[in-house]
Amino acid sequence: MKRLLITYLLLMVLGQMTGAQEQLTQAQRADKLYERFEYAKALELYLPIADNRTSGLHVTERIADCYRNITRYQEAEAWYARLTAERRASAISHYYYAEMLLRNQKFEQAKAAYKVYFGKVKDPQRLKLKLGSCDSAALWITKKPGYEVKNERNLNTAYSEYGAAFFYKEQLIFASDRDVTTQIDNRTGNGWFNLYFTDGEGSKPIALNKVPAWNSLGNEYHTGPIAFYKDTAYVTITTDAAAADIKTDKHTKQRLYSRRLQLLVMVKKGDKWLLSSDFNYNDLNKYSTANAALSADGKILYFTSDRPGGYGKTDLWYCGKQADGSWGPPVNCGPLINTADEESFPQIGDDGLLYYASKGLPGMGGYDIYKVKGAQNVWAKPENSKYPINSTSDDFALLTHDGKTGYLSSNRQGGQGSDDIYNFKTVEPAVAKPLFGVADKPIKTGQTFVLRNIYYDLDKYNIRQDAAAELDRVAEVLKEHPNVLIELSSHTDSRADDAYNLRLSQRRADAAVTYLISKGIAANRLIAKGYGETQLIIQCANGVACTEAQHQINRRTEIKVLSE
Repeated sequence: MKRLLITYLLLMVLGQMTGAQEQLTQAQRADKLYERFEYAKALELYLPIADNRTSGLHVTERIADCYRNITRYQEAEAWYARLTAERRASAISHYYYAEMLLRNQKFEQAKAAYKVYFGKVKDPQRLKLKLGSCDSAALWITKKPGYEVKNERNLNTAYSEYGAAFFYKEQLIFASDRDVTTQIDNRTGNGWFNLYFTDGEGSKPIALNKVPAWNSLGNEYHTGPIAFYKDTAYVTITTDAAAADIKTDKHTKQRLYSRRLQLLVMVKKGDKWLLSSDFNYNDLNKYSTANAALSADGKILYFTSDRPGGYGKTDLWYCGKQADGSWGPPVNCGPLINTADEESFPQIGDDGLLYYASKGLPGMGGYDIYKVKGAQNVWAKPENSKYPINSTSDDFALLTHDGKTGYLSSNRQGGQGSDDIYNFKTVEPAVAKPLFGVADKPIKTGQTFVLRNIYYDLDKYNIRQDAAAELDRVAEVLKEHPNVLIELSSHTDSRADDAYNLRLSQRRADAAVTYLISKGIAANRLIAKGYGETQLIIQCANGVACTEAQHQINRRTEIKVLSE
């Protein structure tokens, strides 16, 4: 019996060792995918082993990084929260945690996390910039907006759409990775980017490389965005490059590939658009060149590049048209435009302003859109476009004729996919509208309104479809009254335990607020409060016999105006 017991224990130990080896092998496989930037595939291997004791902080950090890199910021925040709770968490994880909190509009928590990071990595100027972004975002989203921004639902999908360009009158061409039937990008799990065409009148977008006039584009690489000047187009394509400055895989000794961008030139010949040449100043093995924009007279070409001689990670550059029609050498747009971080997506409006995206200027977080007067390397001070053109996420690729209407790209909350295309227009001075259906009454701090159609299943707090419709109406009203802050409270009837009712009502209020945030309402405009059975309208307290109709009156969701 003793020998059998020893044999059994040995088998258990061997089984545990084998399991540990299998887990280690899975982690190594995931690491290889991660090092090749194949974040979507790496996640599939990391997640099943995340809770094993053998996985450690390394797997937790990699999961958080993967979610961040595929722009799933709420999941990334949750994993960075788990990671930074550990004493041995890396300093950079605190920075990324702060970034995710800012993107998810948790401004005070973001400021605290930034302070933790910059307490470890001394950079007072950058800390000041980040804290300023939190304060600016919290302030701007409560101000009366000068623009109305709407999702282009006819263009967008559950995938990514960005970089709209005008093509003859109001027709649009944009980039999307919606096609998952051919190539798959292992970084995101979506398809490769291709250009799509729409007539701007609600028709279904068509892949441009399937249109006979554009079939020279092919689909051998990521394509987009595109910029036009008369019968010439400048297309950004993304390819993998193996260059001398790119590290090798430490396991396989094979050279890793980096994504590099370059510009291709297309010209119109008859009724067809043909690939003509590479842009003269591409150098795929050394740096990227992308995202072209042309001045109104076609004499200046602006673009994005990480070539040597810049001020930061990516800068805006320009080339001037020479007498022989060629482009002169690239010149940096200078320190008023460029920062130590990233600048990209230039666009020249018909109003003559340069619109571009920056991560290095004071803003709301992520890429913010700026506008500035000037040309080449002589500029005024850039002006932040503020909310709602900007958000706490990435906002970029603004396209406009007159500065009053146009399109932008963003991965802000409430979108259909990763990046979405939005239209915008200036708004006229607001005329007072009734709040929450109460006509002819001024909005007053302290007013309370009962939402009659918010119902929950028994003992549940998920938002039902009928409740969602009512909350959608609330979201629209809040967008029409951007300065209003509210408390959304949930009340139960007196049945069930008092403490249980209090917890349930808080969860219901939290769920309603989370839903409103998903519809684009700033988190700092909403307070969730569960009162349980402490504020009964009909005094059906414990032990008092009441009808179901009386209990229903007590079960309610209310909105209280906290400030106007």
